Amino acid sequence: MSKSISLLSALLCTLIWGTTFIAQETGMKFIGPYVFNSVRFFVGFLAILPFVFLFEMGKITKTISKDKTKFFCYSILIGVFLFLGTVFQQVALIYTDVANAAFFTIFYVPMVPIIVFFLFKKKIHLNVWLAALLCIIGGYLLTNFQNSTIRLGDSLVLIGALFWSLHIIYIGKIIKIFDLPILIGVIQAIVVSICSLILGIIFEEFILTNILQQKIQIFYAGVLSGGVAFVLQIFAQRNISPAPSAIIFSLEGVFATIAAWIILNQVLNLNNIIGCVLILCGVIISQILPGYKKISYR
Repeated sequence: MSKSISLLSALLCTLIWGTTFIAQETGMKFIGPYVFNSVRFFVGFLAILPFVFLFEMGKITKTISKDKTKFFCYSILIGVFLFLGTVFQQVALIYTDVANAAFFTIFYVPMVPIIVFFLFKKKIHLNVWLAALLCIIGGYLLTNFQNSTIRLGDSLVLIGALFWSLHIIYIGKIIKIFDLPILIGVIQAIVVSICSLILGIIFEEFILTNILQQKIQIFYAGVLSGGVAFVLQIFAQRNISPAPSAIIFSLEGVFATIAAWIILNQVLNLNNIIGCVLILCGVIISQILPGYKKISYR
Protein backbone atom coordinates (compact mmCIF):
# COMPACT_ATOMS: atom_id res chain seq x y z
CA MET A 1 0.00 0.00 0.00
CA SER A 2 2.81 2.42 0.89
CA LYS A 3 4.55 1.70 -2.45
CA SER A 4 1.26 2.41 -4.27
CA ILE A 5 0.89 5.75 -2.45
CA SER A 6 4.47 6.65 -3.36
CA LEU A 7 3.85 5.83 -7.03
CA LEU A 8 0.66 7.90 -7.00
CA SER A 9 2.54 10.80 -5.38
CA ALA A 10 5.29 10.54 -8.01
CA LEU A 11 2.76 10.56 -10.86
CA LEU A 12 0.84 13.53 -9.47
CA CYS A 13 4.09 15.40 -8.86
CA THR A 14 5.18 14.69 -12.43
CA LEU A 15 1.81 15.81 -13.81
CA ILE A 16 2.23 19.19 -12.09
CA TRP A 17 5.83 19.55 -13.27
CA GLY A 18 4.82 18.68 -16.82
CA THR A 19 2.31 21.51 -16.98
CA THR A 20 4.59 24.09 -15.35
CA PHE A 21 7.04 24.68 -18.23
CA ILE A 22 4.65 27.08 -19.96
CA ALA A 23 4.10 29.04 -16.75
CA GLN A 24 7.86 29.28 -16.27
CA GLU A 25 8.45 30.59 -19.77
CA THR A 26 5.51 33.04 -19.93
CA GLY A 27 6.16 34.17 -16.34
CA MET A 28 9.24 36.14 -17.42
CA LYS A 29 7.45 38.62 -19.67
CA PHE A 30 7.72 41.47 -17.14
CA ILE A 31 10.22 40.15 -14.58
CA GLY A 32 13.59 38.43 -14.66
CA PRO A 33 14.30 34.76 -13.93
CA TYR A 34 15.75 35.38 -10.47
CA VAL A 35 12.82 37.52 -9.32
CA PHE A 36 10.38 34.97 -10.75
CA ASN A 37 12.16 32.11 -8.99
CA SER A 38 12.37 33.97 -5.68
CA VAL A 39 8.70 34.98 -5.60
CA ARG A 40 7.58 31.60 -6.94
CA PHE A 41 9.26 29.60 -4.19
CA PHE A 42 8.28 32.07 -1.48
CA VAL A 43 4.66 31.55 -2.51
CA GLY A 44 5.30 27.79 -2.43
CA PHE A 45 6.82 28.15 1.05
CA LEU A 46 3.74 30.01 2.34
CA ALA A 47 1.41 27.47 0.73
CA ILE A 48 2.85 24.41 2.46
CA LEU A 49 3.98 25.95 5.79
CA PRO A 50 0.56 25.51 7.50
CA PHE A 51 0.66 21.76 6.75
CA VAL A 52 3.81 21.41 8.88
CA PHE A 53 1.81 22.58 11.90
CA LEU A 54 -1.15 20.38 10.96
CA PHE A 55 0.62 17.09 10.26
CA GLU A 56 4.23 17.08 11.48
CA MET A 57 4.56 19.42 14.45
CA GLY A 58 4.13 16.63 16.99
CA LYS A 59 6.97 14.48 15.68
CA ILE A 60 9.55 17.08 14.61
CA THR A 61 11.52 17.16 17.86
CA LYS A 62 11.60 13.37 18.22
CA THR A 63 12.58 12.81 14.58
CA ILE A 64 15.37 15.36 14.21
CA SER A 65 16.75 14.65 17.70
CA LYS A 66 18.61 11.73 16.05
CA ASP A 67 21.00 14.25 14.53
CA LYS A 68 19.87 17.88 14.24
CA THR A 69 23.05 18.94 12.46
CA LYS A 70 22.68 16.26 9.79
CA PHE A 71 19.00 17.11 9.27
CA PHE A 72 19.55 20.82 8.71
CA CYS A 73 22.71 20.29 6.65
CA TYR A 74 20.92 17.87 4.32
CA SER A 75 17.80 20.08 4.15
CA ILE A 76 19.84 23.14 3.20
CA LEU A 77 21.95 21.08 0.79
CA ILE A 78 18.92 19.82 -1.14
CA GLY A 79 17.58 23.38 -1.12
CA VAL A 80 20.82 24.56 -2.75
CA PHE A 81 20.66 21.74 -5.32
CA LEU A 82 17.03 22.65 -6.06
CA PHE A 83 17.96 26.31 -6.36
CA LEU A 84 20.75 25.56 -8.82
CA GLY A 85 18.56 23.18 -10.84
CA THR A 86 15.65 25.62 -11.10
CA VAL A 87 17.73 28.74 -11.67
CA PHE A 88 19.76 27.19 -14.52
CA GLN A 89 16.53 25.91 -16.07
CA GLN A 90 14.77 29.25 -15.62
CA VAL A 91 17.60 31.32 -17.10
CA ALA A 92 18.00 28.79 -19.93
CA LEU A 93 14.42 29.44 -21.07
CA ILE A 94 15.54 32.95 -22.08
CA TYR A 95 18.07 31.48 -24.52
CA THR A 96 16.36 28.31 -25.72
CA ASP A 97 12.85 27.03 -26.34
CA VAL A 98 10.68 24.70 -24.27
CA ALA A 99 11.33 21.71 -26.55
CA ASN A 100 15.10 21.92 -26.09
CA ALA A 101 14.76 22.58 -22.36
CA ALA A 102 12.44 19.61 -21.90
CA PHE A 103 14.76 17.30 -23.84
CA PHE A 104 18.01 18.24 -22.07
CA THR A 105 16.33 18.21 -18.65
CA ILE A 106 15.54 14.51 -19.18
CA PHE A 107 19.29 13.82 -19.00
CA TYR A 108 18.93 13.68 -15.22
CA VAL A 109 17.51 10.18 -15.81
CA PRO A 110 20.87 8.57 -16.75
CA MET A 111 22.80 10.98 -14.52
CA VAL A 112 21.16 9.68 -11.33
CA PRO A 113 22.35 6.05 -11.57
CA ILE A 114 25.80 7.17 -12.75
CA ILE A 115 26.21 9.53 -9.77
CA VAL A 116 24.83 6.92 -7.36
CA PHE A 117 27.33 4.38 -8.68
CA PHE A 118 30.32 6.70 -8.19
CA LEU A 119 29.23 8.36 -4.93
CA PHE A 120 27.87 5.32 -3.09
CA LYS A 121 29.47 2.41 -5.00
CA LYS A 122 26.03 0.89 -5.55
CA LYS A 123 25.47 -1.35 -8.56
CA ILE A 124 22.50 -0.42 -10.71
CA HIS A 125 20.54 -3.26 -12.29
CA LEU A 126 20.43 -3.58 -16.07
CA ASN A 127 16.68 -2.88 -16.19
CA VAL A 128 17.29 0.64 -14.82
CA TRP A 129 19.80 1.39 -17.58
CA LEU A 130 17.38 0.00 -20.19
CA ALA A 131 14.56 2.11 -18.75
CA ALA A 132 16.77 5.23 -18.74
CA LEU A 133 17.73 4.66 -22.40
CA LEU A 134 14.06 4.31 -23.37
CA CYS A 135 13.28 7.58 -21.55
CA ILE A 136 16.04 9.48 -23.36
CA ILE A 137 14.95 8.17 -26.79
CA GLY A 138 11.33 8.84 -25.87
CA GLY A 139 12.17 12.38 -24.78
CA TYR A 140 14.00 12.98 -28.06
CA LEU A 141 10.93 11.95 -30.06
CA LEU A 142 8.47 13.61 -27.70
CA THR A 143 9.91 17.13 -27.83
CA ASN A 144 10.47 17.31 -31.61
CA PHE A 145 14.07 18.13 -30.76
CA GLN A 146 15.15 16.70 -34.11
CA ASN A 147 13.69 19.83 -35.71
CA SER A 148 15.55 22.19 -33.35
CA THR A 149 19.02 23.64 -33.21
CA ILE A 150 21.33 23.49 -30.22
CA ARG A 151 21.53 26.85 -28.43
CA LEU A 152 23.56 28.42 -25.64
CA GLY A 153 20.68 27.85 -23.21
CA ASP A 154 20.86 24.09 -23.78
CA SER A 155 24.19 23.89 -21.95
CA LEU A 156 22.56 25.69 -19.01
CA VAL A 157 19.75 23.10 -18.98
CA LEU A 158 22.34 20.29 -18.95
CA ILE A 159 24.11 21.88 -15.97
CA GLY A 160 20.72 22.21 -14.31
CA ALA A 161 20.03 18.52 -14.98
CA LEU A 162 23.14 17.65 -12.96
CA PHE A 163 21.73 19.50 -9.95
CA TRP A 164 18.27 17.94 -10.48
CA SER A 165 20.06 14.58 -10.27
CA LEU A 166 21.80 15.48 -7.02
CA HIS A 167 18.52 16.79 -5.63
CA ILE A 168 16.75 13.50 -6.36
CA ILE A 169 19.61 11.48 -4.87
CA TYR A 170 19.83 13.47 -1.63
CA ILE A 171 16.05 13.58 -1.22
CA GLY A 172 16.24 9.79 -1.21
CA LYS A 173 18.99 10.02 1.39
CA ILE A 174 17.32 12.43 3.83
CA ILE A 175 13.81 10.94 3.72
CA LYS A 176 15.14 7.50 4.69
CA ILE A 177 16.60 9.00 7.87
CA PHE A 178 14.14 11.80 8.72
CA ASP A 179 10.50 11.10 7.85
CA LEU A 180 9.41 14.76 7.69
CA PRO A 181 8.57 15.36 4.01
CA ILE A 182 6.56 18.56 4.52
CA LEU A 183 9.15 20.21 6.77
CA ILE A 184 11.90 19.27 4.31
CA GLY A 185 9.80 20.77 1.50
CA VAL A 186 9.31 23.99 3.49
CA ILE A 187 13.03 24.36 4.22
CA GLN A 188 14.11 23.72 0.64
CA ALA A 189 11.50 26.18 -0.69
CA ILE A 190 12.71 29.03 1.53
CA VAL A 191 16.36 28.23 0.70
CA VAL A 192 15.59 28.50 -3.03
CA SER A 193 13.64 31.72 -2.47
CA ILE A 194 16.43 33.37 -0.44
CA CYS A 195 19.20 32.32 -2.87
CA SER A 196 17.15 33.61 -5.82
CA LEU A 197 16.38 36.82 -3.89
CA ILE A 198 20.09 37.53 -3.49
CA LEU A 199 20.68 37.17 -7.25
CA GLY A 200 17.54 39.20 -7.97
CA ILE A 201 18.75 42.09 -5.80
CA ILE A 202 22.16 42.05 -7.48
CA PHE A 203 21.13 41.63 -11.13
CA GLU A 204 17.44 42.58 -11.43
CA GLU A 205 14.73 44.84 -10.00
CA PHE A 206 11.80 43.95 -7.77
CA ILE A 207 8.91 46.00 -9.14
CA LEU A 208 5.61 45.06 -7.51
CA THR A 209 3.41 46.03 -10.47
CA ASN A 210 5.48 43.83 -12.80
CA ILE A 211 5.35 40.92 -10.36
CA LEU A 212 1.56 41.25 -10.05
CA GLN A 213 1.22 41.10 -13.84
CA GLN A 214 2.66 37.59 -13.63
CA LYS A 215 0.51 36.54 -10.66
CA ILE A 216 -1.20 33.63 -12.45
CA GLN A 217 2.08 32.07 -13.59
CA ILE A 218 3.66 32.69 -10.18
CA PHE A 219 0.67 31.18 -8.36
CA TYR A 220 0.69 28.05 -10.51
CA ALA A 221 4.46 27.59 -10.56
CA GLY A 222 4.68 28.51 -6.87
CA VAL A 223 1.80 26.84 -5.05
CA LEU A 224 1.46 23.74 -7.22
CA SER A 225 4.98 23.16 -8.54
CA GLY A 226 7.26 24.94 -6.06
CA GLY A 227 5.19 23.85 -3.08
CA VAL A 228 2.88 20.87 -3.52
CA ALA A 229 4.78 18.99 -6.26
CA PHE A 230 8.14 19.04 -4.49
CA VAL A 231 6.53 17.77 -1.27
CA LEU A 232 4.88 15.00 -3.31
CA GLN A 233 8.33 14.18 -4.69
CA ILE A 234 9.64 13.70 -1.16
CA PHE A 235 6.62 11.55 -0.24
CA ALA A 236 7.23 9.46 -3.37
CA GLN A 237 10.89 8.86 -2.57
CA ARG A 238 10.01 7.32 0.79
CA ASN A 239 9.55 3.99 -0.99
CA ILE A 240 11.11 4.49 -4.42
CA SER A 241 14.87 4.60 -4.83
CA PRO A 242 16.51 7.52 -6.71
CA ALA A 243 17.20 5.86 -10.10
CA PRO A 244 13.65 4.51 -10.62
CA SER A 245 12.30 7.82 -9.23
CA ALA A 246 14.17 9.76 -11.92
CA ILE A 247 12.66 7.49 -14.57
CA ILE A 248 9.13 8.09 -13.27
CA PHE A 249 9.75 11.85 -13.11
CA SER A 250 10.70 11.80 -16.81
CA LEU A 251 6.97 11.37 -17.44
CA GLU A 252 6.70 15.15 -17.09
CA GLY A 253 7.42 15.34 -20.82
CA VAL A 254 4.50 13.02 -21.55
CA PHE A 255 2.15 15.04 -19.35
CA ALA A 256 3.36 18.29 -20.91
CA THR A 257 2.65 16.95 -24.39
CA ILE A 258 -0.81 15.67 -23.45
CA ALA A 259 -1.65 18.99 -21.76
CA ALA A 260 -0.57 20.92 -24.86
CA TRP A 261 -2.75 18.62 -26.98
CA ILE A 262 -5.82 19.08 -24.76
CA ILE A 263 -5.47 22.73 -23.72
CA LEU A 264 -3.56 24.31 -26.61
CA ASN A 265 -4.94 22.03 -29.36
CA GLN A 266 -1.42 21.12 -30.48
CA VAL A 267 -1.30 18.18 -32.86
CA LEU A 268 0.47 15.01 -31.80
CA ASN A 269 2.53 13.48 -34.62
CA LEU A 270 3.67 9.87 -34.84
CA ASN A 271 7.06 10.63 -33.24
CA ASN A 272 5.34 12.25 -30.23
CA ILE A 273 3.12 9.22 -29.73
CA ILE A 274 6.06 6.80 -30.04
CA GLY A 275 8.01 8.97 -27.58
CA CYS A 276 5.16 8.79 -25.03
CA VAL A 277 4.99 5.01 -25.41
CA LEU A 278 8.77 4.59 -24.96
CA ILE A 279 8.83 6.68 -21.78
CA LEU A 280 5.84 4.77 -20.41
CA CYS A 281 7.64 1.50 -21.20
CA GLY A 282 10.73 2.79 -19.41
CA VAL A 283 8.69 3.63 -16.30
CA ILE A 284 6.99 0.21 -16.33
CA ILE A 285 10.32 -1.61 -16.75
CA SER A 286 11.87 0.32 -13.85
CA GLN A 287 9.01 -0.62 -11.52
CA ILE A 288 7.96 -4.13 -12.56
CA LEU A 289 10.99 -6.11 -13.71
CA PRO A 290 12.74 -7.91 -10.84
CA GLY A 291 16.35 -7.53 -9.88
CA TYR A 292 16.71 -3.89 -8.87
CA LYS A 293 18.37 -3.63 -5.51
CA LYS A 294 17.18 -0.70 -3.44
CA ILE A 295 19.85 1.78 -2.48
CA SER A 296 20.61 2.07 1.21
CA TYR A 297 22.26 5.20 2.55
CA ARG A 298 22.51 4.10 6.16
